[in-house]
Amino acid sequence: MSGRSGLVLCPEARIYDHGPEHPLRPQRVLFTWDLITACGLLEAPGVSTLTCHASSDEELAFVHAADYIDATRRAGHGESGEWWRYGYGPGDNPIFPQMHEAGAFVAGASVAAAQAVHEGRVDHAFNAAGGLHHAMPARASGFCVYDDPAVAIAWLLREGVHPIAYVDVDVHHGDGVQAIFYEDPRVLTISLHESGEFLFPGSGFVTERGAAGGEGTKVNVPLPPGTTDEAWLAAFRAVVPPVVRAFGPKVLVTQLGCDTHVTDPLAHLRLTTRAYRETAAELHSLAHEVTDGRWVATGGGGYQWASVVPRAWTTYFASMCHTELPDDLPEGWIEQVEFELRGEVPVTFSDPPVEGDRLDEETEATIAVVRETCFPFFGLAP
Repeated sequence: MSGRSGLVLCPEARIYDHGPEHPLRPQRVLFTWDLITACGLLEAPGVSTLTCHASSDEELAFVHAADYIDATRRAGHGESGEWWRYGYGPGDNPIFPQMHEAGAFVAGASVAAAQAVHEGRVDHAFNAAGGLHHAMPARASGFCVYDDPAVAIAWLLREGVHPIAYVDVDVHHGDGVQAIFYEDPRVLTISLHESGEFLFPGSGFVTERGAAGGEGTKVNVPLPPGTTDEAWLAAFRAVVPPVVRAFGPKVLVTQLGCDTHVTDPLAHLRLTTRAYRETAAELHSLAHEVTDGRWVATGGGGYQWASVVPRAWTTYFASMCHTELPDDLPEGWIEQVEFELRGEVPVTFSDPPVEGDRLDEETEATIAVVRETCFPFFGLAP
């Protein structure tokens, strides 16, 4: 199992910057690109780099309202207005300079990944700068200006590519993508996340299954706080592969948020990099089995921007490249990051196991409810 892989390099995406006190730091993407390069993955057989473009207003309008795009541009250019109506203001979504341009580059990078896969230039493509899955059609949300996974999916649909499966492993529910395609039967969305009972955005319950023609095509796996590798991987394996196989998509699109990590400050799951390594292998295998290798991947959440995010996303891209990484991180990369950070980072891709790593009863019960509720739609036995 192999495949040609592409990494979208979009230096312009560094302007997607909410400010030095905000948890979403552009350095996490820059450090990821540097680690991928330091590990030699860009020299691996069949690997190429992909350029990005800024999405046009027409491209963004596949999923976003025209007045929202206009408001985002004007707010980011310093104009005054009631921008709170569009979700902007103090807190999660502060207004920052060139906000529209930054979001358009992130969206364009995900479209570039989708286009490369659609045109057959690569089998797998990864936009680490993307994964802004909370943005709604006319409102910013959860650090997200434009919903780049949704824009990429909509671009594929416009090209006549469907059905499409979207799998979201961020700790937060992929509510924006789900909402945008809630009535569209051509798009399957599966989100594994910490339950909305305990965490933003307060949604993603099993009962959210789509509406109108899309009823049944939206699948949510809300997990309890404290979920560990064993439990999370059990939930993933019990739900994602059988549902994706039954749906039979032409393309697999994934959001690879790593804010599920045990050290992440914004959530309460307890995963280690072992979960990312095994999930990457599962998704790679699933893409080759179901979509003839066509896999468009984006980044996502992750707020240990130096110690976790680069290791997690380099692990995913290594799987796309069908390359086995040594456990030790490159010394040059460690020195560079520790110099910028003025602190230490892990020296290996692997983490020590967390205490009490097991499949717990609450997660087992959640898996059973998801299968009982959602599997019949796909002709699967619970």
